Parts: sequence; structure tokens; C-alpha cells
Amino acid sequence: MKLRVKQLRSVIGQANHTREVMKGLGLRGPGSEVVVDNTPSFRGAIKKVLHLVTVQDESTPASKSK
Repeated sequence: MKLRVKQLRSVIGQANHTREVMKGLGLRGPGSEVVVDNTPSFRGAIKKVLHLVTVQDESTPASKSK
């Protein structure tokens, strides 16, 4: 199972450890998106930066637009 994580807000003004967590997740700036494994370590990192990102379960298909 995978999680799609998208950065919505900038890390400007955030604490240094928050910046490091975002870098560890592979997020480079607002609008960047990564797919990570659904493991306790990744879930813990996401929980620390939940105010800056959105998370979507990768197994659920995106709605099709007509």
C-alpha cells in the first residue's frame, strides 16, 4: 500500500526540523508530489508536517473527469 503526499504550503517560517522532515519525504516545494510506502516511519513523518501537506491513499483511483 502506498500514500501520495502533496506539499501545499511552503516551509518558509517553519522550524528547521520541519524542513528536514519535508526533505526526508522528498518534497521540494509547494506543488511537489511523492508516493511513499505506508509504513509507520513514513506515517510518523507525515503526521509531523500534516499542516503543510495533503495525503491520499494511492490504492483508491482518482475520479475520472468527463
